Amino acid sequence: MLTKSHGLGNDYLVCDPHELPLPITPERVRLLCDRHEGVGSDGLLALTQRPGPGPGLRIWNPDGSQAEKSGNGLRIFAKWLYDTRRVTAPRFTIQTAGGPAAVEVERDAAGRARQVTVDMGRPAVREDLRELSLDGEQMPVVALSIGNPHCVVLRERLDVAELRRLGPRIEVHPAFPNRTNVQLARVADRAHVELLIWERGAGETRASGSSACAVVAACQHLGLVDQRVTARMPGGELHIERGPTGSLSLRGPVEEVAQVTLSPDLIARLQALP
Repeated sequence: MLTKSHGLGNDYLVCDPHELPLPITPERVRLLCDRHEGVGSDGLLALTQRPGPGPGLRIWNPDGSQAEKSGNGLRIFAKWLYDTRRVTAPRFTIQTAGGPAAVEVERDAAGRARQVTVDMGRPAVREDLRELSLDGEQMPVVALSIGNPHCVVLRERLDVAELRRLGPRIEVHPAFPNRTNVQLARVADRAHVELLIWERGAGETRASGSSACAVVAACQHLGLVDQRVTARMPGGELHIERGPTGSLSLRGPVEEVAQVTLSPDLIARLQALP
């Protein structure tokens, strides 16, 4: 059994691997996430064991690679944990490859999770990388990590054609040995930013929690925005606040789409994969 949920159109499949008919492998993740021949999603979130208190999370990208952290993924996973009663308190910690993340679930009248806030930690700006060389030109960037790598490119105007041209090239630029997430961003005012997103291992996406945090962190680093900022993406808005310790909290909606039972045909195809 899989659960499909989304945060502003950024959708994930969620599972307990023990409830699947087969072990998870990169090849099987690629098929499950395929939007034409599989279930379709921007990734797979799997319950796992990790050191530290609270449940562990393994994040699979749709290309079969793994991510250290995901803001929307964490919020979706938190909703799934709470709604399936794997956790019973509205506040708990999730362990990821990018470090622990404290989450808080806001419930509706029926007791189901609707809004989720996650502590994304303190961003770390790469002071050694302020420009990228592309086609012989030097492009100003802000490179940083929020448990996973990001490269923010500020623009006066956002153009999705530019994202599709630059995103895949910056993702694999030699300056990022483990590849990177890429954002084209624009500051609307001191309380609002806009961004387009190219996710490492997934490509263009409608929304991303860690990307929204990366853009806000980059703009705060440059002194362009205040402590509380709304990030606008094609899928909608997320709200980010920088706390007194420098940690970023991310708040937004999460919605469940479906409970998915895999068909015998798809299981047979998954069995044929390594």
